Amino acid sequence: MARDAEQTKRRLLEAATSEFAGYGIAGARVDRIAAAAGCNKAMIYSYFGSKEGLFDAAFHERTSAFFAAVPFDAADLAGYTGRAFDYFDEHPETLRLSTWYRLERSDAEHLAAITDVNEVRLKEIGRAQHEGEIPGHFSPVQLLVLIQALSTAWHSTNPELGPHLPSGRAGRRKTIVDAVQGLLALK
Repeated sequence: MARDAEQTKRRLLEAATSEFAGYGIAGARVDRIAAAAGCNKAMIYSYFGSKEGLFDAAFHERTSAFFAAVPFDAADLAGYTGRAFDYFDEHPETLRLSTWYRLERSDAEHLAAITDVNEVRLKEIGRAQHEGEIPGHFSPVQLLVLIQALSTAWHSTNPELGPHLPSGRAGRRKTIVDAVQGLLALK
């Protein structure tokens, strides 16, 4: 029986990821999520407590997968930014959930997993600056915000710029990697 519960939770999280990525929290419908998962919507409330709880679980799962797949290295911020770009290009639902999280859950209790990872990254950037591995002309938080923004820049660009974008993924990736290298070279 426990195995069926875990399979049901897995199906609900997969269906929720798709639904929330497409519609956000306000636009998502628990009846569509339940139907896509092949269960009734009472299971959502039983396992996750609320639609927001289900969103938080789906978002936590996707961000945890990102953190595991894209290792952070303060001594190689340009490489990290390129790897983050690659991940978002291959897993657009993760970036979409992150956008909906910022839009619709910014006033909710912060997710510990994200807070903890950010604290580690800020300390690692500070350590790398202190040891001279990277320049210190930006504070750790300024640098983290800039590299996060650059890693998603092409994915969040207005579609009207489409005809002017560098052709091919490699060109877009090179632009953001070069931009981070440029940021680090500024005096």
